[in-house]
Amino acid sequence: MAFAAKGARAARERSPDSEALADPEGREPEADPVESAKRIVMQQLSVSAKSRHQLAQVLARRAVPESAAEAALDRFTELGYIDDAVFARSWVESRQRSRGLAGSALRRELREKGIDAEIIDAVLIECVDPDAERVAAAALVDKKLRSMRGVNAETATRRLVSMLARKGYSPGLAYTVVREQLAASGG
Repeated sequence: MAFAAKGARAARERSPDSEALADPEGREPEADPVESAKRIVMQQLSVSAKSRHQLAQVLARRAVPESAAEAALDRFTELGYIDDAVFARSWVESRQRSRGLAGSALRRELREKGIDAEIIDAVLIECVDPDAERVAAAALVDKKLRSMRGVNAETATRRLVSMLARKGYSPGLAYTVVREQLAASGG
C-alpha cells in the first residue's frame, strides 16, 4: 500500500512539461551527451585500462555524438585518467611477463589498440631489452622442450621456432636459441 501511495504522489508531482519530454515508452529523456560519454568512459576504465582509441571506439558503438565523445575524452585525458604512454608501458610489461611476447608482437598489439607510433617506439625502447628477450625465448623453449620428449630434432626445431615466431621473435634469434637449447638438452 505504501508503494502505491508513493507512485500516486510521484504522478501528481510531475509537471506537464516533464510528461511532454518523456519518452513514449516511459524512459527518462536523454541526458547531456557529454555527461553520457563521461559515464561510459568511467564505466569502461573501471573495468580495465584502455587506450584513448579503444574508448573512442566504445563511444562510437554507443552512438555518442563525436563532439561529445571528444569533449569527454579530452577531459579524462586532462585529468590523467587516459594516458596512452602509461597504458602502453603497462601493456608491454604485462604481456612480456604473462605471455613472453617479443617486441614485434608487442608493437603489433599496441598498434591494434590505437597507440601512436612515437609512443610505441619510446615504450619498446624503454621496456624491451634484447638480452632479456633472448633469456625469455630460451625459457619458453626450455619449458616447451619438457613436453617434447621422444620428438626428433628436426620436428622439435620446427615446432619450437614456430612457437617463438608466433610470439614475435625474429627468425634468427629463434633458430639460434632453439639450437642452443636442443644442444644443452642433449637433443
